[in-house]
Amino acid sequence: MISQELVLKFLRHNPALSVSTVEKESALAKGTLTKAITGERNLNERHLAALLPVLTKYGYSPNLYQNARVISIINHKGGVGKTTTTGSLGEALARKGFNVLLIDMDPQGNLSQILGIDTPEKQVVDALLKTDELPVMNIAPNLDLSPSDIDLAKAEIELIISLGGVSRLKNKLVPLMEQYDYILIDCPPSLNALTSSALIASKSCLITLQPEISAVKGLNTLLDRISEVRTSWNPAIEIDGIVFTMVKKNSVHDGVKEHVRESMSQFRVFRTEIKHLVDFQKAQIEQSTISKFAENSEAAKLYREFSEEFIQYLQVVK
Repeated sequence: MISQELVLKFLRHNPALSVSTVEKESALAKGTLTKAITGERNLNERHLAALLPVLTKYGYSPNLYQNARVISIINHKGGVGKTTTTGSLGEALARKGFNVLLIDMDPQGNLSQILGIDTPEKQVVDALLKTDELPVMNIAPNLDLSPSDIDLAKAEIELIISLGGVSRLKNKLVPLMEQYDYILIDCPPSLNALTSSALIASKSCLITLQPEISAVKGLNTLLDRISEVRTSWNPAIEIDGIVFTMVKKNSVHDGVKEHVRESMSQFRVFRTEIKHLVDFQKAQIEQSTISKFAENSEAAKLYREFSEEFIQYLQVVK
């Protein structure tokens, strides 16, 4: 038997699947699923029994979304939109009904700060260096955060010298994997032990790339580090692709984007581009997510579009 929670989770992960088609093939009254999605009604055992073979035909299996997809948002360079992408993509996914955990693995603590957490009493470093569980605090409906600040910097040497140190984050995530649909890790702007820890814990990574020569030059070094992690610690890690961030409408950015698409053709370059918009900076100053700061802004709209594209992509690789 399938539960209502799993039915709704499957439909959220497959937005291209027509609800009305599923209702028709399951011989359910029109609007039954729509009302369940909006929380207006519950599905009974007869509904669930009728839905199971139909959803199975479209790819459902009991273990398909049992564990969270852990994704590292990564680039070795600072100021290329990693933190903004982690927070904004996480918020967009949460608003679509997915349970999302954001993990701040940057000692600068920018992700925590823009979400309103300046001096966390419990933070990621406590879990990495002690026996504490990974701290989780609720930020918004369906959206949780494991915060950090500068104290995380002291964890790096310990992770390097300790046996299995770089695997500690992966181990700390095990009890949380069934609670979330997505776990997004905001990585520091360097290829250090904290970044390696994030990659070892991840199913995949998403590269944010500002289309400027200085940002592109080190891309091969970043890809080499991912390859090292795949060889030595995490053979299953995938590269979800590259998303252009802080994009300006000029010939330089256009040329760099074209160069990346040609030279990195083995990787997906997402269609949605995140423009360089002042609302992102304003939201950070207000310590707010972009949709909470300006829900109808172009900035918020871009991340909603990117979340849609990202979910569609995951249906290809699931």
